[in-house]
Amino acid sequence: MDTETETDDRLLGRSAKDARAFEVLVVRMSGVLHGYLARRAPAAADDLLAEVWLQAFSSRKSFDPELGTARTWLFGVARNVLAAHWRRIDREQQLPASNERASDPWHAVDRRLDAAAVGPLLRRTMAGLPHVERELLLLVAWEQLTPTEAAAVVGIPPGTARSRLHRARTRVRAVMQQVAYTRRLTGDPV
Repeated sequence: MDTETETDDRLLGRSAKDARAFEVLVVRMSGVLHGYLARRAPAAADDLLAEVWLQAFSSRKSFDPELGTARTWLFGVARNVLAAHWRRIDREQQLPASNERASDPWHAVDRRLDAAAVGPLLRRTMAGLPHVERELLLLVAWEQLTPTEAAAVVGIPPGTARSRLHRARTRVRAVMQQVAYTRRLTGDPV
């Protein structure tokens, strides 16, 4: 089969015996994985992507298509590399370890929000979400994963992911509707 038309799952499976198949995955998936890392750790994204590919290559034989797609497996590797990065930063700064800090530096996300006026409120809303709900929402919204794929990345059942994603979307939607309503009342452009 031509590697250009071969699915990511087949390429990853075949890469255990043929390293050239892995090269095609690197070309196909580097952009989306780099985007995922750059939105969370802009200054370290290039190095983190390299680490993702090193870890993915060394553990490629562990990929099981019965447990998910190559895409979700690679996002899982990226998520683990990112978490290790934040834990390392925390240790270097001698800060107490925290799961919230170890997964997403929200102070950096705030600087990149397009709607500056809504940014602080949206940031507080997102920071107030439970960690898994926030991660699911970001994987679906930013990384364009399906809820089932995001569930596999986070390591929870798809039904649980859908309900948590619904809760997160409902909270964010309520805040954004309140902002729109307030702006209409005050005559500010929405």
